[in-house]
Amino acid sequence: MANRRPVIAGNWKMFKTVNEAEDYAVRFLEEVKEVTELDIILCAPFTALHPLKNELEESVVHLGAQNMSWADQGAYTGEISAQMLLDVACTYVILGHSERRELFGETDQEIAKKVQKALAAGLKPILCVGENLNVREEGKAAERVKGQVSLALSSLSAEELNPIVIAYEPIWAIGTGKTASSKDAQEMCAAIRTTLTGLMGPAAENVPILYGGSVKAENIAELLNEPDVDGALVGGASLDPLSFAKLVQNAAAVVARVEGI
Repeated sequence: MANRRPVIAGNWKMFKTVNEAEDYAVRFLEEVKEVTELDIILCAPFTALHPLKNELEESVVHLGAQNMSWADQGAYTGEISAQMLLDVACTYVILGHSERRELFGETDQEIAKKVQKALAAGLKPILCVGENLNVREEGKAAERVKGQVSLALSSLSAEELNPIVIAYEPIWAIGTGKTASSKDAQEMCAAIRTTLTGLMGPAAENVPILYGGSVKAENIAELLNEPDVDGALVGGASLDPLSFAKLVQNAAAVVARVEGI
């Protein structure tokens, strides 16, 4: 983890009504309110963001959105702008998630525009990159992922890129019966950091790189012991407040041990 501050982000995807989100926040905060070793983020559906703002403000938990538009405003039915997210106290936004790419056809070019807009607005993008099974079996996994990073970030200066967070998602290991090991995660996260170094120079050492793929309370410690894995983007295991709190606590214990706290 070097000097990077670890990040654990929960992605609720299309789950939780407003009432469910408020109940979750109360229960989750009670469990993690004293965790200071890492950054905790909840990325919720748009409808839950304002209620969560009221629950999470002044707490240790940051609020994030799951997507946003590259436009500031206008005739873009169904879209949400960076300013709207800032208005409900979001500090992070997930961009380029594999489901947005695979199911909704988002391109590298669109994602690059979104990253630029988020950074310009003062939001911290969690840029998701990853390869599917066909690409991995063709032996082109690293090439694809490094290309995604470069296409999304190459037009930005090293200084502009400072707030960026990268999340590596092995799409091939989600719902396929195949498993990504901590070594798989480290190999790709290291490749991503090499790409970032080409774009940012030494500042790349400060960028948190997260792993996202069936992360649970039981395997977070093993993942965080890898030198280039700085946290996790957690899907299904973030939906239960107590289970996710346990994952966060296990991650904090690893950080405390590493830092000798």
